[in-house]
Amino acid sequence: MPPHTGTRTVLLVNPNTNRGTTSMMAELARTRLAPAGLTVESRTVGQGPAMITDPITLKESAQHVVDTVRDRLADTAAPPVAAVIVAAIGDPARDRLAEEIDVPVIGIGQASVHAAAAGGRTFGMATSTPLLVDSLTELVARHGHAAAFTGVRLTPSDPLLLAASADQQYEELAGAVRACVDRDGAEAVIIAGGPLSDAARRLAALDLVDIVEPVPSAAALVLDLLGAPAGG
Repeated sequence: MPPHTGTRTVLLVNPNTNRGTTSMMAELARTRLAPAGLTVESRTVGQGPAMITDPITLKESAQHVVDTVRDRLADTAAPPVAAVIVAAIGDPARDRLAEEIDVPVIGIGQASVHAAAAGGRTFGMATSTPLLVDSLTELVARHGHAAAFTGVRLTPSDPLLLAASADQQYEELAGAVRACVDRDGAEAVIIAGGPLSDAARRLAALDLVDIVEPVPSAAALVLDLLGAPAGG
């Protein structure tokens, strides 16, 4: 028997080219999926920016995601893929891949919106990428939750500057979260960005509001779609 017979692999694709971000997000997904007997395999796209910060690079990343997934699925020596996670908040190529392949394709944006809107609550987003505000707003509308959306609150500093300073990123995102709650009345807040996953985990521990972490939200949706128990 091939050594991978019986394994169920979840492929996490990072549409940003930062491999450190890929490792961070894969570990977050692994924490949720490994207890259910699922293996997480991560891939980083071969082209594009280290961090997607605008609609143009978001759109361009879609083809890179498709190419990465196709290359992996064509590898007959590798374990079969049971599900795919597109690990950028704008979900580049998620809809396209969902039509092309016969396994669930989950975007971390899609999963975050559904998790945040659960129970009919209001929700906002905190992020560091001002040029993606329209894309994020469209994402919410595409999943049918525009009426519950309180809007996007931004960090004041440049996203690439914040990416180089974990503590500053965390502090500025905390301020954006507080604005979502105090000014907009959000009952949950999505930390909108795959590269912001570490800060999202730290913010969740503050108990300011229900923080929706994109990668864990996607992992939870994978478990639901695959019928896998969360605890193994």
